[in-house]
Amino acid sequence: MTECEVTAVIPVYNDRSALERAIPESLRRLEEITGSFELLVAEDGSDDGSAELVAEWEGRDPRVHLLHSDERLGRGRALTRAFHASKGRIFCYYDVDLATDMAHLGELIDAIRSGCAVATGSRLMPESRVDRDSRREIASRGYNALVRMILGSRLYDHQCGFKAFSRACLEALLPSVQSPHWFWDTELLVLAQHRGFRVCEFPVRWHQGEGTTVTLSDVTGMGSEILRLRWRLHAEKD
Repeated sequence: MTECEVTAVIPVYNDRSALERAIPESLRRLEEITGSFELLVAEDGSDDGSAELVAEWEGRDPRVHLLHSDERLGRGRALTRAFHASKGRIFCYYDVDLATDMAHLGELIDAIRSGCAVATGSRLMPESRVDRDSRREIASRGYNALVRMILGSRLYDHQCGFKAFSRACLEALLPSVQSPHWFWDTELLVLAQHRGFRVCEFPVRWHQGEGTTVTLSDVTGMGSEILRLRWRLHAEKD
């Protein structure tokens, strides 16, 4: 397998229209950062033509790769699968709606280059600039407060879809990650801190997209997973 410096991953589920912007913008930004990269689109059981669009890009640009699943894997499993298919020494991912300003992508990659094992954008640091409705803001702050209180995290924001990891860090942590879907991000960040990896958080500019695929059952499920992870961490200490 030919190694490259950066693997960038876009997780996708029925996001064809967003991909029409996300793919060329990703390529443009990545070209500014490194001459050695690949762009993986982790397409998770879409039926809106997302896979076909990525396949067209794959046919004309060898840096673009489609990872298609016939069945819905869930965000976490799709990202884990993408890591195992990746070639980059640095593994990053971001949301297809590019809600986080892509001007921060260089900062994200540079954090890993400078020695962080994990780098994550934050919508909740005092310097962050965020545009989203009050209901989602309150829910996000409440969730992250619970993660800090119950799981002992030192981070402000665990769910911002703008993260990077060193390959060695993910190889060490992924065998212990159990969540298949939205809690995957939080679980990784908490485990990284508990196992002594250097985790770097920085403020970002973030604009709320038109929609979200997070449902009420997802939110309820993440609450349950906070408690399950708390018990696992407690057991590890024993």
